Amino acid sequence: MSGATKLQSATKQVHEPPRAILGPTGNRARVLEEARRKIEVLRKSQQKPKKPVEKMSQAAVKNNFSVDSTCSSDSSSSSSSGVSSSSGKNVKHYGIKKVKDVRNGREILDVSSKKERPVKRCDWITPNSDPLYMSFHDEEWGVPVYDDRKLFELLVYSQALAELSWPAILHMRDIFRKLFDNFDPSSIAQFTEKKLLSLRFNGNLLLSEPKLRAVVENAKQMLKIQQEFGSFGNYCWRFVNQKPLRNGFRYARQVPVKTPKAELMSKDLMQRGFRCVGPTAVYSFMQVAGFVNDHLKACFRYQECNVDVKKDFKPKSEETEKVTEALGNTCVSHD
Repeated sequence: MSGATKLQSATKQVHEPPRAILGPTGNRARVLEEARRKIEVLRKSQQKPKKPVEKMSQAAVKNNFSVDSTCSSDSSSSSSSGVSSSSGKNVKHYGIKKVKDVRNGREILDVSSKKERPVKRCDWITPNSDPLYMSFHDEEWGVPVYDDRKLFELLVYSQALAELSWPAILHMRDIFRKLFDNFDPSSIAQFTEKKLLSLRFNGNLLLSEPKLRAVVENAKQMLKIQQEFGSFGNYCWRFVNQKPLRNGFRYARQVPVKTPKAELMSKDLMQRGFRCVGPTAVYSFMQVAGFVNDHLKACFRYQECNVDVKKDFKPKSEETEKVTEALGNTCVSHD
């Protein structure tokens, strides 16, 4: 018996590996399973980076198809991500194909991008602004004016800003022109009390009585200025040395409501008998009539107004002097 037990123990020592390498139970099948699991984990860990890259690149390709037609910047980023990935040939193929399409239609893409690019205006003009107000900003506000009737019209509107907004005034512009005889100062100066109180729209006075009386009185004083200076334009342009002022503000909060030159013009107008011509109203008049270019520097109209002034200032000033002198003579003859 002792010999058999020794033989069995010897065989166990020969065939069984050491206990330290095995698990607690000494089961070799478990060791093999653990080894297989480790191998599978290693294989999965090696395969994991490839799958997300493929998904990301496919998503980028999808984004390329959906966004590239409307936004070139998004398509370029998505196509670049597709080309840089090393997941497969399909991704590279789609990315290059979209780039080729863009190159073939390069002129069309450039035109569409220009149309879609928003025009930069002054901060007080927003996408929700009244279209009439927007066109007024783009075409008239800040453009130098030399015609006396036009100047008188803008002066009346600047006075009316105390009661109405610019969009409201612009929508009633035809009514203003009709009731004020197209802003002919010689005609307005002859308005009687009855005529003055008949300036109504929808049953209400166009402006308050003090403002209406101021318009009539200012028309009378304007005739005197025309006699003295040849035209109302000649009188007004003296305050800016015959050349529009350029401020070049960057932000709307920097634009003042009045300036020393506006205060000087306001004081002189009051001394001559004008009414409702405080510094704020006068500066609004200077802005809209182009005596000062208060378009923000980033606004597309800032440079355009400057270019128009450089090209057309001298010819216009000489021409308007003759026209305003003729108007002054006609006004004198009516008196």
